[in-house]
Amino acid sequence: MILGIPETETYYFSRWLFLRFLGVIYLIAFLSLGVQITGLVGQDGILPAKELLGMVQAIAGSSSFWKLPTIFWLNASDFFLQFVCFGGAVVSICLILGFVPALAAFLLWFLYLSLFNVGQEFLSFQWDILLLETGFLAVFFTPLVWKGVDRSSPPSRIVLMLFWWLLFRLMFSSGFVKLASGDETWRFLTALNYHYETQPIPSPISWYAHQIPDVLQSFSVLAMFFIELVTPFFIFASAKCRRACAALLALLQLLIIITGNYGFFNLLAIALCLLILDDASWPAFVRRKIIPDERVVNAPTRRKWARWITIPLAVVILLLSLVQTGGRLTGRRVPASKAVISLRNFLAPFYITGTYGLFAVMTTSRPEIIVEGSNDGENWMEYEFKYKAGAVDRSPPFVAPHMPRLDWQMWFAALSNYQRTPWFGRFLEKLLEGSPQVLGLLSRNPFPGLPPKFVRAVLYDYRFTDFSARKKEGHWWKRKYIRLYYPVVAMRDGS
Repeated sequence: MILGIPETETYYFSRWLFLRFLGVIYLIAFLSLGVQITGLVGQDGILPAKELLGMVQAIAGSSSFWKLPTIFWLNASDFFLQFVCFGGAVVSICLILGFVPALAAFLLWFLYLSLFNVGQEFLSFQWDILLLETGFLAVFFTPLVWKGVDRSSPPSRIVLMLFWWLLFRLMFSSGFVKLASGDETWRFLTALNYHYETQPIPSPISWYAHQIPDVLQSFSVLAMFFIELVTPFFIFASAKCRRACAALLALLQLLIIITGNYGFFNLLAIALCLLILDDASWPAFVRRKIIPDERVVNAPTRRKWARWITIPLAVVILLLSLVQTGGRLTGRRVPASKAVISLRNFLAPFYITGTYGLFAVMTTSRPEIIVEGSNDGENWMEYEFKYKAGAVDRSPPFVAPHMPRLDWQMWFAALSNYQRTPWFGRFLEKLLEGSPQVLGLLSRNPFPGLPPKFVRAVLYDYRFTDFSARKKEGHWWKRKYIRLYYPVVAMRDGS
C-alpha cells in the first residue's frame, strides 16, 4: 500500500477522464469570461485592469510581478484581454485532446491566474480559487508525454492524495462553516426554506423547489449535512466506500446544478470526485478503449514526475492548507512559524491553496437593486440585466455553467450599501457615458440612442410567488419598494 492507496489500484483511466473533464471546465471558464472581460476590466470597463496595474507598479516597483503575477504586465489592452481568454480556450482543447498535456495544464493555470489577478471583484469567487488550486495540482498529475495515452507515465500517488485532500477540504468545510457560524436557519434546519428564493441567480426549478413543504426542506438540510460532514471521511476509506462517497457527492452537486446557477463550480466538484474512483470502478469495456492492455501497468515506468518534485510540493500544500483551513474552521489565526508565514505570504498571489465554504450564513430576504435612467429626473426607465431578477414576469434562467459576473456582484451589492461597494458608482458612471462594453453586459438598454442625463439605483424586496398567484398573474416574482439605494447622479459638465 502506497500513501493509503493499495498497490493493486490503478488510476490511468480516472486520470484520463479527469483531465479531459478539467479541460472542458477550463474551456467553459475562458469562453464565459471572454464575452464579458472588456466590460468588466477593459479600458472602458467598470474596473479597468490598467488602473490596477498602475497602482501596483507605483507601490511595488520592480517586484510588481511577484505581488501580482499576471501576463497583463506585458499588455493590458482590450484586445490582449480577449486574446488571453480565447487563447486559453484553444489551450483547453489541447488538454481535452491530450496534446502536450503537462504544458497545456501549466499554461491554463497561468493564463487563468493572470485573469484572476486583474479581475478584482469580478473574479473573487471561491470557484475561481478552486479552479486555480485544481489546475495547479493537475500540472503535476498529467502524463509526461507529447500526445495520447502513455501507460509508462503513471499518475503520481502523492498528487492523487493531494487531490483527495482538496476534495475533503472543499466538502467538509462547506458543511462545517454552516454549523460553526451559529446561524439559526442551519441549526434549526430551516435554511432551505429561504435558499432557493434568496440565492444569487435562481433557476426555474428553484421556484418549484421553494414550494416544497417545510418538513421535506428540513429533511433535505439533514441529508446535505450528512453528505458534507460525514461522507468526506470515506474519501480515505476502501474503494467500495469511495464509490459510494463519489456517488453521494456528485448527486449533491447535480441537485445544486438544477436548482441554482453557480457557474462551473459544481462541475469542478464532480471532476474531483472522479479521482477517488480507481480504474476498476469503471466498466471494463469503456476503460479498455482507452487502456487496451491493462497488464502494462506492471511494466517499468519511464516518464513520470520525480519525487524530489512531488514530495516538496505535498509538504508545501499540506502546510499552507492546514493553516488556512484551520483558520477557516476555528475562526481564529492558527499558530505558525515565521518560515511558514513567510512562505504563505510569498505564495499567496499564486493561489495554489484556498479556503472554501459557501453560505455559512443563510440570507433570509432578497433585496434586489434596480438601476434606472431618466432624461428629466421625473420619468424613470429600468435597465434590464441578462440573468438577475428584474421584471417580475420573467422566468429565472438556466445560465450555468456560464458565469455572469456583473449579475452575481449585483447580488452582493444589494446585501451591503454603495459606500462599501466602490465599483457600483463606477458602473453607474459608465451607464452615463454610454460605454458600449458595459452596456453589452446588460439585456436591455432603455436609452439606445444617447445615454440618459440621470441614473439612480432603487432597492426592492423580491419574493417568489406561489402557485395560485403564478396561475392568476403569470408572475414568478412579487416585489416591494424598500428605499433608494444610490442617489441620483448626473454626468459632470464637460465630461
